[in-house]
Amino acid sequence: MSEDRPDYETPQDPYSYYWYPAPPPPADHADPTGPGGSPPRRRGRAAMAAIAAAFVLLASGVLIGVGLNDSGSPQHVALGGNNSSSTGSIAGKVTPGVVDVNTFVSFGPYPFTKSNSTPLGAGTGMVLTPTGEVLTNNHVIEGATSIQVTSPSLGKTWDATVLGADPTHDVALIQLQGASGLRTVNVANSSPTLGSGVVAIGNALGQGGSPTVTQGSITATGRDINVGDGRGGFEHLQNLLQTDAPISPGDSGGPLVNTSGQVIGIITASARSDASQSSSHIGYAIPATDALDIVQQVRAGHGNASIIIGPAGFLGVQVRDMTAAQAARLGLNVTSGALIVGVVKGAPAESAGIARGSVITAVNGQSVNSGDALGPLLHAHRPGSTVQVTWVDSSGTHTANVQLVAGPAV
Repeated sequence: MSEDRPDYETPQDPYSYYWYPAPPPPADHADPTGPGGSPPRRRGRAAMAAIAAAFVLLASGVLIGVGLNDSGSPQHVALGGNNSSSTGSIAGKVTPGVVDVNTFVSFGPYPFTKSNSTPLGAGTGMVLTPTGEVLTNNHVIEGATSIQVTSPSLGKTWDATVLGADPTHDVALIQLQGASGLRTVNVANSSPTLGSGVVAIGNALGQGGSPTVTQGSITATGRDINVGDGRGGFEHLQNLLQTDAPISPGDSGGPLVNTSGQVIGIITASARSDASQSSSHIGYAIPATDALDIVQQVRAGHGNASIIIGPAGFLGVQVRDMTAAQAARLGLNVTSGALIVGVVKGAPAESAGIARGSVITAVNGQSVNSGDALGPLLHAHRPGSTVQVTWVDSSGTHTANVQLVAGPAV
């Protein structure tokens, strides 16, 4: 990079900050994981070094997963049968409540519209109520400006909104618009035991149709892992169930069920030695009891430092950490803060005069010392709320009251 080009024009990781998804790379440099490129990093999680056998999240992008049998072929198990303990019979109790979750991101000006949206990724969800509450992973919906949910068993599709999410624990609750009379999954009220049989159900290659079904057992409980999304982002997940049932990208948010057809976990990650590996016999699921605790808090409207209720407030900026060298190069009198590397056209930041190359240093009087610090301060406020934003540019320090709007899912 030449010295006369400021650093913010070519950020090292343009997708690092989830409160505004960056435009996709040019077609000849397209990320093989999908049209949206790498998804933004989650709230409250520090980046961690990659590990040799990477644990990767199982949703988003075009390389959506497909359960594989030992021969490497998609495994769609026939449902029903006379043996109540067969894989097909177990799955048949659950699949009417399993849905495909497809996400989209808009790269146009605000307000975001479907007409200028492109597919972001796909995953799986579980219907909790007849009126369309759906449980899924937060990373399935993260960064989406619109969400569509399809029931393979009914052949129907609905738009969905976010009721609440816990990015730290990777759980989200979404609501289907206009849904009624849906079949629901049956969630177990106890934890599985080591060695107990399980069935994993998920969305094969994000292309709909009957869910993919695989079988295995619980090989460990209480597992803590550092997990990557396969495209540069990392997080720490705790108290997971481990299974040897083959699971793959696209299974995220899908049910891991016991032999009675009760959901015991939400499929969330797997261990893969390289990105080309499409299935793994080392998979991880969030215990259903842990997820339901979060669901109950969302339903009660009990937001906290971890749980975001409803859509989060959106300023419309893309940021990275400010360094002293960048500040000197840009002629700024600050050495830390959230450096603005992009502003959404038509969003509140642009209306307030916050421009690319400036640095946000405070929100409502609370200091912003890094790019990571900005998101939680903004997401504590709902769309329509007014916050006081302080920023610095080459002409000095500015403060303005800015009304936040609804933005991408976080």
